[in-house]
Amino acid sequence: MTASEIRQAFIDYFVGKGHTHVKSSSLVPEKDPTLIFTNAGMVQFKSVFLGEEKRDYIRAVTSQKCVRAGGKHNDLENVGRTARHHTFFEMLGNFSFGDYFKEDAVKYAWELLTEVYKLPKDKLWATVYNTDDEAYALWRDVIGVPESRIVRLGEKDNFWQMADTGPCGPCSEIMIDQGEDMSCGPDCGIGKCDCDRFLEVWNLVFMQFDRDVKGNLNPLPKPSIDTGMGLERISAVVQGRRNNYDSDLFTPIIHAIAEAAGVTYLEDPEKDVSLRVIADHLRAMTFLISEGVMPSNEGRGYVLRRIMRRAARHGKLLGLDKPFLYRLTGNVIDHMGGAYPELKDARDYVARLVLVEEERFIGTLEYGTRVLTEIMESAKSRGSATLPGDELFKLYDTYGFPMDLVNDIAEEQGFMLDMDGYASAMEAQKTKAKAAQATFGEERVREVYRRAVEKVGKTKFTGYETTEGAGKVVAIIKGDDLIDAVAEGDEAELILDATPFYAESGGQVGDKGVLGSDGVRFEVMDTVKPVAGLYVHKGRMHKGGVKVGDTVKAAVDGNLRKAIARNHTATHLLHAVLRYVLGDHVKQAGSLVTPDRLRFDFSHFAPLTQHERERVEELLNEKVLEGDPVGVEEMATENALKSGAMALFGEKYGDVVRVVRMGGFSTELCGGTHLGSTSDVGLFKLVSEAGVAAGVRRIEAVTGGGAYRLVREQEDELREVAAVVKSTDLKVADKVAKLNDQMKALEKELEKLKDKMAASGAGDLLSQARDINGVKVLASVVDGLEAKDLRTMGDNLREKMGSGILALGSSKDGRVSLLCMVSKDLLDRYKAGDIIKVAAAAVGGSGGGRPDMAQAGGKDPDKLPESMAAVYRFVEGK
Repeated sequence: MTASEIRQAFIDYFVGKGHTHVKSSSLVPEKDPTLIFTNAGMVQFKSVFLGEEKRDYIRAVTSQKCVRAGGKHNDLENVGRTARHHTFFEMLGNFSFGDYFKEDAVKYAWELLTEVYKLPKDKLWATVYNTDDEAYALWRDVIGVPESRIVRLGEKDNFWQMADTGPCGPCSEIMIDQGEDMSCGPDCGIGKCDCDRFLEVWNLVFMQFDRDVKGNLNPLPKPSIDTGMGLERISAVVQGRRNNYDSDLFTPIIHAIAEAAGVTYLEDPEKDVSLRVIADHLRAMTFLISEGVMPSNEGRGYVLRRIMRRAARHGKLLGLDKPFLYRLTGNVIDHMGGAYPELKDARDYVARLVLVEEERFIGTLEYGTRVLTEIMESAKSRGSATLPGDELFKLYDTYGFPMDLVNDIAEEQGFMLDMDGYASAMEAQKTKAKAAQATFGEERVREVYRRAVEKVGKTKFTGYETTEGAGKVVAIIKGDDLIDAVAEGDEAELILDATPFYAESGGQVGDKGVLGSDGVRFEVMDTVKPVAGLYVHKGRMHKGGVKVGDTVKAAVDGNLRKAIARNHTATHLLHAVLRYVLGDHVKQAGSLVTPDRLRFDFSHFAPLTQHERERVEELLNEKVLEGDPVGVEEMATENALKSGAMALFGEKYGDVVRVVRMGGFSTELCGGTHLGSTSDVGLFKLVSEAGVAAGVRRIEAVTGGGAYRLVREQEDELREVAAVVKSTDLKVADKVAKLNDQMKALEKELEKLKDKMAASGAGDLLSQARDINGVKVLASVVDGLEAKDLRTMGDNLREKMGSGILALGSSKDGRVSLLCMVSKDLLDRYKAGDIIKVAAAAVGGSGGGRPDMAQAGGKDPDKLPESMAAVYRFVEGK
């Protein structure tokens, strides 16, 4: 069986057992700040297991894209050196949400492995949690596995929990004996070693407890099943391979890399490691970039950058000094595009972004080599043969310079590395990152919202049809408590059974407005959806009071809603226009829609030219003037995508979606609120365009009244300029250009005059030079010169002075500038850097430079005479 057949057989088997096939979720977890990437099949069902969300199925099967290269689960450094570690992998899983439990889970797993995948029964072992007698009996009595092949293990190996509290339970792992020739020795055995003779194939988690804050295990009312089996591992096992990289998931990619490098796989162990690393990392970068993750210096982008640069470094070890990864991403897409068609749409985009990052890394290597040279020279000057660990870690962490390359260069130059100091610096950085992650994790859903949704269920949203409607108050939240009533003056959160208020999602801000009745007014300042389906109105009780069970009239602020809709409709048009003007590689990478403005992040590799900016603005306003109706239709997600509707990265869609069409120009899946016609957008005005990350640009724009006000402000500014240049109309460009030319000519004349004054003053100053120990020394304060002018004067004086030491100090606008120069014949006795430090200390400053010339700044102009006196004292003391 090929890996594709193994994946499909898994899905088909469980669909035949009544499971719903759920597509893989994004590698970027939705609304889960505790995870860097999706790292297991259960991540997309987390809210279901926690009771926050109910779905229309109770059995599910998935093949989930996963990445483990950061955070708690980080396999990066092991990749390529072991047979099993990967950054990107697929996890096959079947799930039961309060439906079947241990017996069916065990039966299904055994039947699939032995009857479908044809694994030999006598080679399969099972592990169970040491007190799970039920699972032990199932394997022994129902499946028929002999007791000699059932192993009890402790909590470390066979007990799973999502967090310190919450759902958890024992697990059972299915292992395969790969043969005595894989044994690590006489003590080899399950639970005794980590060698690959007994290989874990499938993990079955029996989620049957809820661990409370005291550590007590309380039985769940509806136990669930969560299983996970790595496609890479089961493919290698079914195909009779001892190494995952030798399965057909990797071999086509590895051979393409080998061909590019002019090497042969399985001939040189070290080259094989590099080939495997690159193959694995190519898969990771291709999938991550296709889903909108961009290389950067923080968060997910930083992990992606490390993966890409590690692959590039291993390419260098194979002799690939020029960019090569970008060409090979196409091999990954050719190989994986059948299972994940979205890869095909991102082919050009992925290749272009990888090329940009490869070229950037080449520059990093050049710069990093210079920094490393400075570190080595500094160590040499101190008489040390060891490079400091903290500086090495900075070189790695800040500049992305690979440590193996550092080691090679240092070894060639006769240096050792302070790896203990490096490890300490890395540990400090990890501690800092954990603290930041913990703070980020505090944004998780408050427990009170979970209790609320369990108590009152989902809110019916009526806001697509109307901005007003009656609703019954079904819950009131104050702080972290559900309360029965709220009084005048109190801040609270109200939940209705039905509401026209749109809750913040998809980049669109939540509605504002009023909830009330006779003598009652609750001002809604924001509407949010912290749990799927639960609409929460945040605000203040301005008048009267309400209690649970009261009926109120919900009225959205219509002007704000229309302004938001205007900007949201314009955002769709902008997306389509950018794809038309710049190319199909443009994809939305984020957005913000408010009443005042819109912000749109998109994938693109260069700043927009002035012509492109003008074309985007012009074309979008043309589409507005065409006045196409904005049509909305609900349809099955699969049919919507087939019809050409664009799905946006990071958004989670159900089985039925809203398709928003604007003529034949824009079609997107969208849950936001929109205008009835594109003409209602009014005027569109682009405010700014800038880069926010590698390969990501950001446009900010205004529409309608906001666009009119912007144009008016710009006209007012232009009128002020016209008045200044004494123009009778707004055509001021020629006059401003002439004034600019005149100013430049005057500046040149001024510089010439300054040079003449400096030259004529040089002779006068030289007469003040002192002879100290046979050395001519001049230390003088000059008035009103900036650093560059001081340097010009210094050059003139040095030329006339010949042998000697020169120090000048000046101040302008409260800023002190210092300069010191030492002639070459005196460098064995005096260093300009040493002298400037003494002078700078007197004026509260610091500086440095070369032995023959140094500069400094200071804070206290009044101390300049003292600073110059300090120079004389320093030379006398030497």
